[in-house]
Amino acid sequence: MRTHLSRLLAILPLLAFALFAVPAQAIEIKRVVSPGGIEAWLVEDHSNPIIALQAGFRGAGSTADPDGKAGLAGMTADLLTEGAGDMDSQAFQKKLADLSISLGFSASQDGISGGLRTLTENRDTAFEMLRLALTQPRFDPEPVQRVRGQMLVGLKREREQPGSIASRAFWTSAYPDHPYGRRGSGTPESVAALTPADLKQVVSQRFSRANLLVGVVGDITPEELAPALDRIFGSLPATATLPEIPDVQPAFAGDVMVIDRTMPQSTVLFGQRGLKRDDPDYFAAAILIEIMGGGFGSRLTEEIREKRGLAYSVSAGLAPMDHSAAIAGSVGTANARVAESIALVRAEWQRMAGDGPTEAEVADAKAYLTGSYWLSLDGSGRIASMLVAIQREKLGIDYLERRAGLIEAVTLDDLKRLSASLFDPKALTFVIVGQPEGVTATKPAPGQDS
Repeated sequence: MRTHLSRLLAILPLLAFALFAVPAQAIEIKRVVSPGGIEAWLVEDHSNPIIALQAGFRGAGSTADPDGKAGLAGMTADLLTEGAGDMDSQAFQKKLADLSISLGFSASQDGISGGLRTLTENRDTAFEMLRLALTQPRFDPEPVQRVRGQMLVGLKREREQPGSIASRAFWTSAYPDHPYGRRGSGTPESVAALTPADLKQVVSQRFSRANLLVGVVGDITPEELAPALDRIFGSLPATATLPEIPDVQPAFAGDVMVIDRTMPQSTVLFGQRGLKRDDPDYFAAAILIEIMGGGFGSRLTEEIREKRGLAYSVSAGLAPMDHSAAIAGSVGTANARVAESIALVRAEWQRMAGDGPTEAEVADAKAYLTGSYWLSLDGSGRIASMLVAIQREKLGIDYLERRAGLIEAVTLDDLKRLSASLFDPKALTFVIVGQPEGVTATKPAPGQDS
């Protein structure tokens, strides 16, 4: 079996550059606390007159959307820059464009986040624009209807895309009675029913200083940033009003679900339970899943693509969430080869559970996980997002210095112990969209009549 070595060789030139450009010791993270008590993590970089700021609100995402109002977090995020304060949508967007300020928001399952990028000379205006978007968004009728229309078009497109169809059924089956089972983009009915009052409630209830996380990178000093934090975020409520979301295990039970669609190739999603980010075995799980389905050189790629040519790509990865965790993978293959592909996934799952990884696989996976992390930090915006992510997961301000050591500290014995308990072939669940030959469904997919 080939290992990850070919993949490592392919990225070595970029990897060497990345490690030279942003070594761990060169990223000094400073904790900045404003006079009003608002905390941010800062990486100073005065080599260019640019500032990037990332702000996240924990618990504000789609899991907090009330029943019947799925899509609310996403619509709110899309509309925060469509007019604020005394500026309507056109005026707000023009001011951003005139000053080359980039400002945008997005919603995930577990949060809403915003990213700001500005030239240093325009920072005061940029910070004020961010403040207005978070505290005084207008939600005027025209942009609300325009964004609603865009969301409805997106939902219609999702209903026609095999990957989206499979994803909706996969997560709904895994979390049938939990907000994680809802599609964050909502349904045509829920999106059509959302009102400006709903949007304003998101802002007033979900954005607060208590669930705020801030990361800043660029041409600003701690002394300059501290008072700016109060100007931007100081008028937010002290605490948020959020629903209590229970922790839950995904309901993977080894089922096979088939959604009939006329197409020459089937889209297959598969998965089982995983490990949350705060689990002591998380890095061990990351190494194992990299070996199993991380990409070129992984076991699934070798067996399904390289040896047999069944699929162009196959992958699997960890999906940790605030209240649950899963392992999720995908493969696309011709209808006549779906049964064979599924059998190979199950066989590799069983082999990992029974034998664990080899020393060579572990060495390659550790090298890849250590080196590729720095390749992902290729700009100030991504570093700012990383600062927020480290805070969100409570990894510690010295995490970058410790990360490589944590990976290296995982032993082969650790991995063999975890592989035996983590990989569960009997619970491995499949959702297939297409017309797979030789595959028998064990139960209907959610939302399907048969």
